[in-house]
Amino acid sequence: KMAARLRPFIDLTPRTRQASLAFSRAGARRGLSGAAMIQTDNPYTGEIACSVPVVGPEGAMRLVEQSAAAQREWAISPLEKRIETVKGMMAYFEANKDTIAADISMMMGKPLNQAKGEIGGVTERGNAFCDLAPAALADDMLPEKEGFFRKIAREPVGVVLSIAPWNYPLLTGVNSIIPGVLSGNSVLVKHSPRTPLCADHFEKAFLEAGAPEGLVKALHVENETVESVIQATQVGTVSFTGSVATGHKVYSSVAKRFIDCTLELGGKDAAYVADDANLDQAVETLVDGAFYNAGQSCCGIERIYVAESLYEVFLEKASKIVSSYVLGDPFDPNTTMGPVAMPDQPAFLHAQVDDAKAKGARVLNGGSPASDAAGKGRFFLPTIVADCSHDMDIMREESFGPVVAVMPVKDDEHALTLMNDSKYGLTAVLFTTSAERAHAMTPQLEAGTVFMNRCDYLDPLLPWSGVKDTGKGVSLSMHGFRAYNRLKGYHFKL
Repeated sequence: KMAARLRPFIDLTPRTRQASLAFSRAGARRGLSGAAMIQTDNPYTGEIACSVPVVGPEGAMRLVEQSAAAQREWAISPLEKRIETVKGMMAYFEANKDTIAADISMMMGKPLNQAKGEIGGVTERGNAFCDLAPAALADDMLPEKEGFFRKIAREPVGVVLSIAPWNYPLLTGVNSIIPGVLSGNSVLVKHSPRTPLCADHFEKAFLEAGAPEGLVKALHVENETVESVIQATQVGTVSFTGSVATGHKVYSSVAKRFIDCTLELGGKDAAYVADDANLDQAVETLVDGAFYNAGQSCCGIERIYVAESLYEVFLEKASKIVSSYVLGDPFDPNTTMGPVAMPDQPAFLHAQVDDAKAKGARVLNGGSPASDAAGKGRFFLPTIVADCSHDMDIMREESFGPVVAVMPVKDDEHALTLMNDSKYGLTAVLFTTSAERAHAMTPQLEAGTVFMNRCDYLDPLLPWSGVKDTGKGVSLSMHGFRAYNRLKGYHFKL
């Protein structure tokens, strides 16, 4: 059945998450009819995974108008109905888990069990948003003042433009789609050309849940059209996940209208294994945090600093685990790591590793592009690079692949200095058996989230944000509703 959907294809989309973004080159091609199509290749077979028709500028504006019309109706619906609809959407995803997960694996190479796990994450986050919504969207009542009525109300902003990436196409999408809908907005979903079918799944899920036509709508457009969508007066906010360069373009675009945006951009997340850490726990957790989803995670571990007394033992244990990874077909249950999604990512990672080697680093595992035992797939071997330093690209620039750099540190102060020596600041990780030690270090770390003894996990009740070039704004938690409503003051003289 799947083979019938596959055809030869040459993918020209750019490196890493940039392909997911509105202003970078999409995978748009011309079909036999002459109409523009988004074509996505299967990173394991190299054949076509899907073809989706592109909507032109006029069609995009009609979608904006349709979305705005649905929003006006939705804005006056009771919160109870909105919650019921979101729960219906989640039920659709659960009922169609196998099909949706297979589409994700086919489009971006994630092992099928990991793709199914992402759908479980949709339910977890969706339930959290539904539980938080009554308090997050409630009016603020002010102290009584004789002869007056005063309150602060929260109103929807209009149409939300959600520009979602390919690496976690569902989880990144729900961060804006669900609070947007619960707040009374409609949502246009512009997914990456790498995972366009995910936008279609969101649209269908909401329709099946009883949402009005146009409330959540897939927006398959070429990149130059996105600017005109942002400039449409009905659009009230933009949520964007992707590269720093494209984030600047989105920010400049929304500034023309003085609307706000939420930007989750680059990362180079660091971990510190202190001298009192539970070493086995640290090794197992950090290896998983570095290589899960082939390292294609915004909060994946890319830098590890280890106390000198534990350094060599850490490397030995980590190398042993990485050696056991099985590269292969994402649909094979024995596969533990799939191919990288983007065609030129293996060459980019290879250049990072070669730069580190030339500057004195040791490559303990991997270090090169590869195919699996069947000769298929654009893989990069899971790679540990030891004895790194901050003059190496691998410690400075986002890798976004199955590569992790490790270096020894003398003490906590040394670790803090190096962890903060980055233009990014999404998460930071501390492995220590002392909560007191973690509490002392956390305020000094330049990151949106600090983990102790875990990593690469988003708790839906905690705010997800970053500092420096990682972006602006907040998703998840009570604060994740902020971008999707505006305040209105009621000041009535009675």
